[in-house]
Amino acid sequence: MRVAILTLSDSGYTGQREDKSGPVIRQMVEAAGYTVVHTELLPDGIDPLRGVLSTLCDEDVCDLILTTGGTGFSPSDVTPEATMAVVERPAPGIAEAMRYHSLQITPRAMLSRAAAGIRKGTLIVNLPGSPKAVTECLEYILPSLAHGLEVLRGMTGNCART
Repeated sequence: MRVAILTLSDSGYTGQREDKSGPVIRQMVEAAGYTVVHTELLPDGIDPLRGVLSTLCDEDVCDLILTTGGTGFSPSDVTPEATMAVVERPAPGIAEAMRYHSLQITPRAMLSRAAAGIRKGTLIVNLPGSPKAVTECLEYILPSLAHGLEVLRGMTGNCART
């Protein structure tokens, strides 16, 4: 499966801060057998992310897009809004599962506004911005994402419970 990783950070985009979460995602998905086909560091904002998400999905660049950053309460945290502006079918269970798992670790997980959804044949999942939270969430969802992606791409039967 092909993966795109998008990091949302104004300070990272301007070179004032190193992207640490994107490389963590890359390491984890490659270890799970995925192929990273695209990485990009974007400024916070709905329009830049909406454009990149649409292009990656519409041109069938990848099967899975993982975003990191922009899911909190800061005024510039608009990753979920950009994601939901492009998805055709929401997949709320993924974000709910990440919040549930993260709540076992910290009560601040309730502050996550992460979203997930499908556009054409691509699944988009918003991950938190910190490397620690990215690791915790991806460890939890990656095993189930593989099955969901196989179903989405028509590689297996459509069974939610396996």
